[in-house]
Amino acid sequence: MADTADTNPRGIPKAPFVDDVEEYMKKSSGVEATLRKFAEAARQLIELNIAVYYDQINSKYKFMEANMTQRRQSLESKIPELEKTLETIQFLIDKKDDDKPIETMYELNDTLYAKAKLEKADKANVMLEYSLDEALELLQSKLNTANKGLENANEDISFLRDQITTMEVNTARIYNWDVRQRRAKKVSA
Repeated sequence: MADTADTNPRGIPKAPFVDDVEEYMKKSSGVEATLRKFAEAARQLIELNIAVYYDQINSKYKFMEANMTQRRQSLESKIPELEKTLETIQFLIDKKDDDKPIETMYELNDTLYAKAKLEKADKANVMLEYSLDEALELLQSKLNTANKGLENANEDISFLRDQITTMEVNTARIYNWDVRQRRAKKVSA
């Protein structure tokens, strides 16, 4: 069995994998004990306060996967918004030295736009006022953080799916081994 103390870079525990079920079960004290051992290893890694069975461990992985998927969706919608805002700030920086007013349409609602004339834009004022350069730097930092978060979420989702598959394969292999053992006992009896 692989080392259960392995985790991914963000601390999600790696599921143990049983290479040779027959050999592993010779050293084990039974199917229930083996599944409890998996549960105990996972309990220690994810710091649960009670002993859990395999199904609950698998549920934890699936719960983590659902949370990561939701985080990914949130970041996927946030990134284009940040990029659009960055483009706007860059446009204002490019036009900063222009004496001509900037005429534009801006969005009030999903389907409602208004005309605006900007005489000279040298600050970005939403909740706090920033110089255009400060706003550009802040937005670029937020975009970089969001992109890194999206990359991590995708990596974690892939890792979690692998762990779910590993736990399902382990359980199926141990149950199948147990069925074969019971059949063999019935035939020999």
